[in-house]
Amino acid sequence: MTNAGKHIKVIIAGGGTGGHIFPGLAIAGALQRLQPAVEILYVGDKTRMEMQRVPEAGYKIIGLTIAGFNRSTLWKNWSLPFKLIASFFQVRSIFKKFKPDAVVGVGGYSSFPVLRYAQSCGIPSFIHESNSLAGRSNMMIGKKATKIFVASDGMEKYFPKDKLVVTGNPVRAELSDKVGKGEAIKIFGLQPDKKTVLAIGGSLGAKSINEAIQANLDAFKKEDIQLIWQTGKNFKQDVNFPNEEYKGVWCQPFIGDMRKAYGAADVVVARAGAMTIAELKIQNKASILIPYPYAAEDHQTVNARALVDKQAAVMIADRDVKQELMPQLLKLMSDEAEVKKLENNIGLLAVKDADTLIAREILNNLKS
Repeated sequence: MTNAGKHIKVIIAGGGTGGHIFPGLAIAGALQRLQPAVEILYVGDKTRMEMQRVPEAGYKIIGLTIAGFNRSTLWKNWSLPFKLIASFFQVRSIFKKFKPDAVVGVGGYSSFPVLRYAQSCGIPSFIHESNSLAGRSNMMIGKKATKIFVASDGMEKYFPKDKLVVTGNPVRAELSDKVGKGEAIKIFGLQPDKKTVLAIGGSLGAKSINEAIQANLDAFKKEDIQLIWQTGKNFKQDVNFPNEEYKGVWCQPFIGDMRKAYGAADVVVARAGAMTIAELKIQNKASILIPYPYAAEDHQTVNARALVDKQAAVMIADRDVKQELMPQLLKLMSDEAEVKKLENNIGLLAVKDADTLIAREILNNLKS
């Protein structure tokens, strides 16, 4: 039962990174498709990127005074208890005004006080855990959650088995369809008949990947391999593009149309965040994954290993990327059968309607 026509209010909480924000927006969109009368309020961290991304997508957002645990500089955590207490008072005020029928946590430390308060009030709470290794806060609040949506099997070691629903990870709506290489590569000013690598590292950039790519620009030129390179805003490359020496390189801090970036690429070099992997699955892309070594509980390595074990990706440790990336990349680019195998295997893992599965399960669990 989906409570068709009933005015339902849902809070979606979390953020900090695109890997948390985009699934939340996808779930919000699916809820509204299934039940147009649903009212969505997003709650995030007032200092993070959700404060920009969520309004751009057309949703109202309220920012909390909150912070996560700083693992690298412990003394900076002195204010954490005070911010956590302040966030609970803010959440209480939000609930009194909005009166949600359900709360959905999509990850990030701003989701914890929202879901914890919902559970204390007896309001149905739902968790979306995108990674193969569950976050600690999600495991804490998962015990009292109504349902927990996960990307793959085997998550009962982190959560109560009877609450788990395997849905996959929702991806941005614009990435649900593929575009052919001939059409896609035009916007990058490159040639459709040449092998092309897409190197990405998120909005801020991946330092080790960027440095390895920059050190091997001559190898791309020598092997006549084209490069679409998203550096992120924090990386300043030594060479400006395009130029006569590196005609086969497109390089910018951001890529506006990721669907065409994936469509133009034969092989993708990227971090191993859960949402990047979900996009690679939907787009059927062969990839070399370099997990971010400082991710909480090293969950990106767990994400990548799950694909490697299914022969659906290649993994290189971050500490080895400068020495191993180019040899591994050239080896893969020269082996069309291996590329095809990786494409086929990762495509078998794709879930294209994860957002709809999650939204329908939420609505079905709400009281009439």
